[in-house]
Amino acid sequence: MMHTFTNTEFTRSMKKTHTIYMPEMLHYHNELLCAAFAFGGYKLAVVPEQEHICYETQSLVNKDYCTCAIGIIGNLLTFVKNDDCDRDHIAFLEPQAGGACRAGNYYNLIIECLHKLGYGQIPVLSLNAHGLEQHSGFRINGRMLLGAIAAVCYSDLLMDLTQQIRPYEKNAGETEGLRQQWLQRLTEGIRHGRHLFYRKKVYREIVESFGRIPVDRGQAKKKVGVVGEIYIKCSPVGNRHLEDYLQKNGCDYRMGGFVNYCIYVVYSEMKSLELGHQSRLEAVGYQKVLQFLYYVQKEIAEALEQAGFLHDRSFQELLAEKKDILSDYYNIGDGWLMTAEIIDLIKKGYDKILVVHPFGCLVSHVGGRGVLKALHERFPEAKITSIEYDYDQSDTLRESRVLLAIE
Repeated sequence: MMHTFTNTEFTRSMKKTHTIYMPEMLHYHNELLCAAFAFGGYKLAVVPEQEHICYETQSLVNKDYCTCAIGIIGNLLTFVKNDDCDRDHIAFLEPQAGGACRAGNYYNLIIECLHKLGYGQIPVLSLNAHGLEQHSGFRINGRMLLGAIAAVCYSDLLMDLTQQIRPYEKNAGETEGLRQQWLQRLTEGIRHGRHLFYRKKVYREIVESFGRIPVDRGQAKKKVGVVGEIYIKCSPVGNRHLEDYLQKNGCDYRMGGFVNYCIYVVYSEMKSLELGHQSRLEAVGYQKVLQFLYYVQKEIAEALEQAGFLHDRSFQELLAEKKDILSDYYNIGDGWLMTAEIIDLIKKGYDKILVVHPFGCLVSHVGGRGVLKALHERFPEAKITSIEYDYDQSDTLRESRVLLAIE
């Protein structure tokens, strides 16, 4: 008989006493998202990367789960087992986009693992768009939502500028130093409700400040684009610090921003509801949200374009790019977005593409490897390589494959 473990309620009083920890998933966005939660009245932090994952992870997490589960849950359990962790004053937040992905089961698995280790007092929260797994003390309020939108926009802009300038900077570390300065200023602003509206002026300031960094564009760099499953692509824990490795090996590298992924999730929900005969009210609601996100994305693109920097193509342009390869309805996991990002990167001159996948993720492999033949036929000059990440894979084996892909 299957045993069901009861999740501890996150109460209203816990807003003052507990720190909510989320997985290290969005390296460039974490700090500003924490500030957005602070503006909404919650203390949010990121589970720190653990040098070694506790051995209990592999005994508690079924081998049918993917590498992402091992990474996310393993880091959490190792952190909780640390003597410095105040287990009576923490909660854990698991983001869930939904869809045909094992990540939809992480929530219950985390609860089970914590109970089996004797830490059942730790509440587990679910961040989802469907109002599931509610807690009396946790709500996505308007202040938090406004802060999160600003956080994602600023973080995308800083990421784009950093990745375009750092490979060519004359003074090592200057780009990262400026990014940290802006993070400090924006974090303080978002925490106190500033910089949420009229962001164009701040965008211009950011772009102009990065534009003053001395660069040497005469350096020969390998142009590498990175696409793939969101956790492996964006988390240094998930991709074993891939960005640092590319930097050390003389690469001009680029990955798509998070705004397009957010739009993709909303758009996918709308397309799925179309198949289920959504109501007119739902259709109007989704269209309004999409129009707002399109506008937000356009502001970032304009700020970059006016200063001569590259920017992500708009969501509508990405939709058009992949139309002869995949349907709009192929939206499980990262779906058609992965294909569209590959096309966008190749057209920007990034002729070496790394498609990063977690081991055991059928959804990601179908959407990634499944389209490689069509992409090779369309872009024979591009080198598109699938890189698989496994939790017990040696760094040497993986890095040698990456090195072959970028040479």
